[in-house]
Amino acid sequence: MKLLLDTHLLLWSISDSSRLSRLAHTLIGDTENEAHFSVVSLWEIVIKTSRGKWDFKVDAAKVRRNLLNNGYVEMPIVSSHVIMVSTLPALHRDPFDRLLVAQARVEGITLLTADSKIAQYPGPIQKV
Repeated sequence: MKLLLDTHLLLWSISDSSRLSRLAHTLIGDTENEAHFSVVSLWEIVIKTSRGKWDFKVDAAKVRRNLLNNGYVEMPIVSSHVIMVSTLPALHRDPFDRLLVAQARVEGITLLTADSKIAQYPGPIQKV
């Protein structure tokens, strides 16, 4: 199964955080699954780090390198992802999360999230 991790799950997975649920850890670690990360998450990290958000104080370049070194597949943003955002219900205001949902829907890939608001969107989303 192809998995797209939301930004918090990415950060928790590479830092071996206790905030990563057992289910998320199992799914990400399963060799049958293919873990993906989105350019959206790197963009979010850069923006929120520059604003001094405590939970985003990481180097986006190092995060990217770590993800690639650990077998994650990078997903670019394409126009069909952006257009899909316009069809989403207004359940969540965070533009980064909305674009991750759109990517999951367009690509038919399961979005893993710990955020219950994101999990309310229709589509291939799993709360972990």
